[in-house]
Amino acid sequence: MKVFVGFSLVATSGLTTAWPSGSGCLCTSDQSCWPTISEFDQLQSQVSQPLIYPLPTASACYPISDPSGNCIDVIQNADDGNWRSSMPGSMEAPNFEMFMFKNGTIDACYINTTITGTCGQGSVPVIGVDVRSVADIQAAIGFAVKHNLKLVVKNTGHDYLGRSSARGSFVVWTHNMKNISYNPAFVPQGGPANDTYDAVTLGAGVQWHEAYDAVNQYGRMMVGGYSAGGSVGAAGGWLAGGGHSFLSSTYGLGVDNAVEISVVLSTGEYLTVNNYQHSDLFWALRGGGGSTYGIVTSVTYRTYPSLPVQLYVFQANITNSSALQEMVAELMYSQTQFTDDGWGGYSTMNNQSISSLYIAPNMTNETATATTQAWTDYAHSLEPWGVTSTAIIYSFPRASFNMIAGGKVNQIDPDSAGLNPAWRNAVVEVAYGIIWQDGTSSTEIKGMIDQLKEGIQTMYDLTPNDSAYFNEASLFEINWKETFFGSHYSTLKDIKNKYDPFKLFVVAEGVGSDDWDKELTCRV
Repeated sequence: MKVFVGFSLVATSGLTTAWPSGSGCLCTSDQSCWPTISEFDQLQSQVSQPLIYPLPTASACYPISDPSGNCIDVIQNADDGNWRSSMPGSMEAPNFEMFMFKNGTIDACYINTTITGTCGQGSVPVIGVDVRSVADIQAAIGFAVKHNLKLVVKNTGHDYLGRSSARGSFVVWTHNMKNISYNPAFVPQGGPANDTYDAVTLGAGVQWHEAYDAVNQYGRMMVGGYSAGGSVGAAGGWLAGGGHSFLSSTYGLGVDNAVEISVVLSTGEYLTVNNYQHSDLFWALRGGGGSTYGIVTSVTYRTYPSLPVQLYVFQANITNSSALQEMVAELMYSQTQFTDDGWGGYSTMNNQSISSLYIAPNMTNETATATTQAWTDYAHSLEPWGVTSTAIIYSFPRASFNMIAGGKVNQIDPDSAGLNPAWRNAVVEVAYGIIWQDGTSSTEIKGMIDQLKEGIQTMYDLTPNDSAYFNEASLFEINWKETFFGSHYSTLKDIKNKYDPFKLFVVAEGVGSDDWDKELTCRV
């Protein structure tokens, strides 16, 4: 086993627009090519909701002398993912709301109003469409193609690569596409009548807390994401990047549980794709990266019966650095045993502690104790070397929950989806990151980025043949095409070119982005 290292029907309408494609640059709001007010008015007449003018998260706190909104609300909810996702201009990672010019000047809108005293638009899109239907998306795409606009697609804004924002851009906001439908005998379009699934179809804007609540009503659970408040989108970038879960070692990744996807292409075509229709696009949409092939409108996932689960909670406090290193090494070594026994979950660590939260469905308390006892005993044996640890097992009679690899993930054909094949040899994902405070200078930020690059290089040197999870990585990965997509990259790019002939969808280090400059605005 390898360690996975990282720091994702028929056409109903088409465009008849001429396109100056093949070369040139995308249009941003600071250029004369930007649409006029009357042209935006024309777009307004074609969509169901008022056009949106996204603002940075902290905009309500400005101007300081007369705040435009409730600044106390901003301060109190700044760390709430569901609150942030409810606003088209708010990103989960605030650094992707700011913009750093080449000379080091930063344009931002800080919650701490004393830093600059002004609120800059930064990288937040300036205008867009709050889409509620396929027709809304088709109108937005048609407008973007006609005017050659820099386009971004945003759902919740949970993103570590800044793919939900771009300075001077036009945004398609899918967050309010909240339809959910459950079908215990779902048949994929074009498939035989006996190919049925107990499934749920989620609109593009559904978040995991909403999806879990919905399937729980039917006594079902599903493979899904984990985040505070369940704020991650269930039918967007999570799936497009692969989609790991507490339940992955038992039921596979998100890409292994999607049975059908609906998507609007840059041509305006609306397709429903699965293993029977446009199977190549279905393959690419499952792990080949988000905002790359089209705009997903819904995803249908299989569900599973709600089962009793065991929860293993482990905490260790460590005062000896040598003991910490040994313990981390042993924990990595133990992962294959954990996942093969049916456990999946998440661990965090720093220089003084290790915390783990693992879940196993349909396991007895006796089996849970037996399969974790070796690790618990090992941790306790380190007490003479400055390690104090606790391990508790909880039993739950039923759960609707959403190790993220190993087990079932390793048993699935690496070529069954566009996902990086390295996932099929992986056991764990190792994440490493940096954080800076509002107001940090560009010089200091660049210094911290250099530290991050050193960390990435260290991990690469340790595991040169491994890869990174596209949804939880950085803009500084080594050999990003291989790191994110592996041997599937060339096939994914062919599919990208086939279904996005207008080259409308381009994101940082996404498939096809190698045809663009560093700013992703001009083709090279």
